[in-house]
Parts: sequence; structure tokens; C-alpha cells
Amino acid sequence: VGLVDGQFIVTPTFPQRKQSKLDLVVAGTKDGIVMVEAGANEVTEDEAITALETAHNAIKQIVEMIDGLAKDAGRSKLARPEVGVNQELKAYVDTFYSALADAMRIKGKLVNYATVAKVEKDMLAGLPESLAGFKLEAKGLFHAMQERALREEVLGKGIRQDGRKFDEIRPITIENSVLPRVHGSTVFTRGETQALVTATLGTADDQQKIEMVDGETWKRFMLHYNFPPFSVGEVKPMRGPGRREIGHGALAERALAPMIPAESEFAYTIRIVSDILESNGSSSMASVCGGSLAMMDAGVPIKSPVAGVAMGLIMDEATGKYAVLSDIAGAEDHYGDMDFKVAGTANGITALQMDIKISG
Repeated sequence: VGLVDGQFIVTPTFPQRKQSKLDLVVAGTKDGIVMVEAGANEVTEDEAITALETAHNAIKQIVEMIDGLAKDAGRSKLARPEVGVNQELKAYVDTFYSALADAMRIKGKLVNYATVAKVEKDMLAGLPESLAGFKLEAKGLFHAMQERALREEVLGKGIRQDGRKFDEIRPITIENSVLPRVHGSTVFTRGETQALVTATLGTADDQQKIEMVDGETWKRFMLHYNFPPFSVGEVKPMRGPGRREIGHGALAERALAPMIPAESEFAYTIRIVSDILESNGSSSMASVCGGSLAMMDAGVPIKSPVAGVAMGLIMDEATGKYAVLSDIAGAEDHYGDMDFKVAGTANGITALQMDIKISG
């Protein structure tokens, strides 16, 4: 979906996309949206919501055509076999619910994870002889219980497991000019997520040449994102960026790009590198905040500062009860129903990215 001269356009042409304030990709079913990816030039919240509604109306028409084709083909759906749960095993695993809920309330991420792992280890070690062959199933039930514990805390008691209110952001600390040899640098810390972000300026010769089917272009602003294994307490080889890292870097780059000054005003090539030093929830949004700060530290006359936050959702589809969570931590992303990243300036949205696990 594009937005040209105040008009929302479904599947805009390439010339229209160049003029558009919004570049939005939406995937969904007839019941709801399941994925959103967008770059924008300070669109308002109302414009973003209207664009999502426009996209979903188009999706409904496409799904109707697909259903028609499926009906014409006359094929029936494969039956999904019902997987039974061993009730004796479930009853045993449930006896550890209280210990697990207490462990998940511990505020420090590493201590929290270690205590949860100990509860799981104790649960497996104490398996009765009659259930000794069901270790894998026991692990599955334990992880399902983790999800239940987080959701019951939020929807049942109205509190998050780290004690925060639903709209509370974790403490933010900012340090500028931490590296003397680069043009601009920032350490941006939000809770247990920390990014070291550097900005380097170069000449026009440092622009990246992009060779596409429709010709050559030159890129004068780039953001690279690194997620070393030590940032989450893991020991792994340091290899090139994977799909996750490339996606996070692209999201942060898209969020900041509209605020880069025109080449006629600021002729330098700009490269931002975000190195994640510690992670517990939305390091891509920390990269957006850090990238904005690092450019200001380097003296880049950006049009407006950009910030980003990850929003979450916990919802009971049966009752319709839900809670919207600000600045989600890792467990809330993993066990929650939505991860919705929003970046922008005080005037409007510059990037969106969402995935959702429930319908509607």
C-alpha cells in the first residue's frame, strides 16, 4: 500500500512508490492481519491505521478468489490427527507450576533463566518410573506451562512478571562520545538491552553501488547490525550476519532514512554500525535510538530525532480479555501474542514491523 497525494493506493507502481509517503507490506487472512512491514516519511497514526484497513480490505478480496479456486479444484483438506496428552504426565508437571511462576518473576534475566532451567531439571529428575520414557513430552508440557504462567500473571493479576505496569518503559541510560576515534558514538541502554552504536562519515567515493535488474543506484546511508552470541550469554562462532540480523538492520535503517539530510545540504556518506552488547527485548529499536543519537554526536544535521519501541499483546481469544504491553522483554515476545515495533519522530511514524500469533 502506498500513500500519494493523500490517496491510499493498493499495489502502487514503481513511479508511484518513489512519490509515496508510505511503503507498506501487509500479509493476512480474511479474519485479520498477521504481518506488517513498513517504511514511511512521518505518517500520522490515523494514516497508518487507514492504510492497514485498506490493505486488509484488499486481502479479503484476494482470499475470496483463492477460496474460489480451491472450491473449483474440489480437493478436500487433509485431516489433522489429534495428539492426545498423557494426563498422568500433565498432572505431574503441573505440580511444578508454583515453583516455575516464582522463578519467572525474578527480575535479572540470567538469574531468571538459570532458576527456570533448575526447576525444569528438578522436574525431569523426579519423573516417576512409570513416566521415565516421556522426557521429551515432559519438556513440551513444561514450556507450555511457562507460557501459561506469563499469561495468567498478566491477564489474571494485571501485572507483568518483572513487576512493571503495562505502559511502563524500563530505565533508559545514554552515554555519548564513548569512542574517541569515530565521528559519533553512543551507548544506548534500556533495561537489559544495550547497543553500542557508531556513526562514520565518508566522501561520495564511499557510497555503496547497488546493481539491480533496472540499473545502478548509489547508496549514501547504510546501517549494519551485529548480534554477537555473548550478548545473550551464548558461546558460538562469530560468523556473518544471518537473516535475523539483516532484517533488524534493515528495519532500523528504514526508520532513520527519511531523516537523513539531502545530499545538496550534507554531502557525506553515512554508515551506522550497531553492536548489541546485551539483549533482553527489542535490540532493533535500541539501534534506532542509538543510531539517531550517534548521528547527532557526529554532527549530522538530521531533520528530527527518531526513537523506537516494541509493543506486545497478551490476549485470551475465548473471553476477549487482553493487555497491551509497552517495551516488551524477551519472554513477553516469546510467549506473548504479538511483537509490534514502531519507530518515528515526534511528528509521525517512519517504520513499522509486526508479527502476530492470533487471528484478528
